[in-house]
Amino acid sequence: FSQLPGWSVRPDGSIVIATGNDDALGLYRCTPYNSYGTAGESRPTRVLLKDPPTFTVRPKEEYFQEVGRELVIPCVAHGDPPPTVTWMKVGSVGKSSAQVHGNSSLVLHPLIKEQHGIWECTATNQVASVTTATSVHVLGTSPHAVTNVSVLPLLLAANISWEPGFDGGYFQRFSVWYTPLVTYPLRAHHDWVSLSVPAGAQHLLVENLQPDTSYQFSVLAQNKLGSGPFSQIVTSVPRGFPVTTVPPEPPAMTVHVFLSPPRALTANETVRGVLLRWDPPARASVALSGYALELRQDKGGWEVLERSIPGTDTQVLVPGLIKDAFYEFRLVAFAGSYISDPSNTVNVSTAGMEVYPSRTQLPELLPQPVLAGVIGGICFLSVAVIFSTMAACIMNRRRAARVRKRRQ
Repeated sequence: FSQLPGWSVRPDGSIVIATGNDDALGLYRCTPYNSYGTAGESRPTRVLLKDPPTFTVRPKEEYFQEVGRELVIPCVAHGDPPPTVTWMKVGSVGKSSAQVHGNSSLVLHPLIKEQHGIWECTATNQVASVTTATSVHVLGTSPHAVTNVSVLPLLLAANISWEPGFDGGYFQRFSVWYTPLVTYPLRAHHDWVSLSVPAGAQHLLVENLQPDTSYQFSVLAQNKLGSGPFSQIVTSVPRGFPVTTVPPEPPAMTVHVFLSPPRALTANETVRGVLLRWDPPARASVALSGYALELRQDKGGWEVLERSIPGTDTQVLVPGLIKDAFYEFRLVAFAGSYISDPSNTVNVSTAGMEVYPSRTQLPELLPQPVLAGVIGGICFLSVAVIFSTMAACIMNRRRAARVRKRRQ
């Protein structure tokens, strides 16, 4: 073996070949012996060189496809002997509904929401097993559940954070749901309370919780197609005030204000602009102060378009939109220093529409051309009255002068 680099014999008689090549091919026999001799050779064994599987066609890192359509993902491997190619969705339980073509391609038809995620293609033969992965994104669905929900207990509060799931191809919003784990007399459960999360945020501070009371928390994602599944429920206990021997001051009276968002916001195109109509909030424990209209263009950030809409109004005209753009509108209600959650969002596309005037108007106001005509008419009448008065004064003076001459 000294003439073969990388070859060695172990104390138990095994041969170690560090690098397999053509020198290793052939028949091998083992002959054991000691000081008394040998009992003979072993049966021969043949050494063959085989190739492990290698991928000749790998899937792309990511695939995006609409729900209900067909998605074909290629995966081809060679080896000696030829490998067997299988597909498996990471984290799936039970048999998958996916099919595998004769050319080892994964076929998802029709594509469903549950097939979103990481898929692995594995090639296996007698020598080795190799795996490659790809990510499948199913578009046009409701959101997926958020993950890694955590609750940080605070003083009479809790900070909830999470990692968003896939949004289904649309903008998604979140809401935090919580309930105390207490049983009231004549009542076997307690209602869940939901809090809207500001757009783009992945955490929310829940305040005004009872000390030393267990609470359950869950997060829900929603997009334009509906709600996704709730996240896993996390239980936490907010911290209470530290124990002290000094009697605490009586708590101040807390007034709970209920202000639900405006309802049934709709948008209609008119010759003067886009007319938005809505219904007042269903619940308002105090009188409405007014409304604020928010918009965003082409999926950008939300901006306040009009912040002083009277609380008695239920419609507003929005001109000044840019042609061939996509707008989203929503409305919030005010009651004193309180603000409601946003209303439903309406979408407006100005593709092919004319450009409107540049100032937002309430629909009961006169259009600018009509208003200009009215003002011009008033000015003309005023000038006519002034000239008539001046002419009458001059005529009176002349008449008085003639009368004086006749008397003289």
